Parts: sequence; C-alpha cells; structure tokens
Amino acid sequence: MSSPVWFITAASSGFGHDIALHALNLGHTVIATARSTSRIQDLADAGAHTLAFDVTSPLSDLEVIAKEVFSKHGRVDYLINAAGYILDGAVEEVSQQEMYDCFNTNVFGIFNTIKAFLPGMREQSIGHNGKRGTIATFGSIGSWRGGATYSVYSMVKACVSSLAESLRYELEPFNIVATVVEPGYFRTSFLNPGVRAVTKKRMDVYEDENTPTGQTRKALEKTDNNQPGDVKKGTKVIVEILTGAG
Repeated sequence: MSSPVWFITAASSGFGHDIALHALNLGHTVIATARSTSRIQDLADAGAHTLAFDVTSPLSDLEVIAKEVFSKHGRVDYLINAAGYILDGAVEEVSQQEMYDCFNTNVFGIFNTIKAFLPGMREQSIGHNGKRGTIATFGSIGSWRGGATYSVYSMVKACVSSLAESLRYELEPFNIVATVVEPGYFRTSFLNPGVRAVTKKRMDVYEDENTPTGQTRKALEKTDNNQPGDVKKGTKVIVEILTGAG
C-alpha cells in the first residue's frame, strides 16, 4: 500500500506547518499549501509537494485543484483545514467587509475546500488505517464562549465546529472521519502584530483598559509568544490521534 497522503491548507505557519513536517518525518506524502509557495519553500526542501492554494478562491477553482491532486496522487487520506485568523474588534467597530472577510477565510473557505475534496475521498479505497479518509478542521477554544473584542472569531470557530460535527454524521456511511481540533493557547504566530487582524475603526470607549474590551486587548498583547502550549508537542498528539497511532 502506498504511503498516506496529506493535503494541508495554511501550511506556512503554526499547526499546519508542523503537521506537514511531522507527516513527512513519518514517511507520508504531504501536499502543503499556502497562498504563495514562496512561504513554504522549507517544506518543499523537506520533501513536501507544494501548491498555491487560497481557500477564498471560487469553488470551481478549488474543484479543479482537487481533481488535479487526486489525478496525481491517487487519494487524500488526511484533509487538514488549518486556514484561519482572529479579528480583533468590538461589534460596534467591525465593518461589514471585515466581518465578511473573516467568515470567508474561516468558514466559507473551509466549507468549499471540503466540498471540493469530498467527491474524490468518497470514491477512493479504504486507506492504511481502515478508514477511507479523515477530515480535520481547526476550531478553537475561542468557540467555547464569547468574549469582548473577539465576537466574530468566536462565531466563525463555532461555525466550523458545528460543521465538523454535522460532517461526522453525513460521512459515517462512507467510512470517512470528520473531526474538529480545538487548540488552547499554543505559541504560534497567531497573535503576532500583522497576523492578528485589527478593525480599522477603533473607538475610545472600547480602548479604555477599564472596560472588558480594553482588558482583553491588553491580555492578547501580553499573551502573544508567551502561550504555555508547545506547538511541536501538540502536533505530535494531533497526528497520533488522527492516524490512530496514539
């Protein structure tokens, strides 16, 4: 049997990047993607196949790429949806465009990626672990409850958790596993300036550090790069669970 095939979105950083490396170390075939392949050259050097893949592209474009992947590699055992970002802004500060953009990447893009790959995954043979395939989508501890300044992020992550739960039942007859990964606080670039999206509109009433919104913003700044979680250790556990090796 050929080695398991991984298709990973947003592999340029964070869990997507480390899952790609871990799978490569297991001798698996990895298709690592990012909006620009220049951002994942290190994965190519490590042996990954790299593709430019933007989850916000039209569904028809994603379907073309999915068909090319199945044509070249024969199957996708693990579809990892790691694309996503946080939008920092109180409800009153969030514009319609900012809200749409966040949903487009965090929800619609994931939905369409899954939709593009499902036909091929349903038709492929049973894989190395007794499953036809596995779809793992990254949610977040931020979906467990709402909080000041990250309402939109809580919303989008709750959406993908519900999506994964629904897929679990829909895909069970095809022996395809669907699950959601909801990390806590891990040291990734997630909260770095330039990565954490901030609303253009900022209102003094919410900047006040005596308000819940102001306090949360200050806490996010202090948390950045000081999260207790080790991404490499977290990645090891995630891969072991997904592959059934843990």
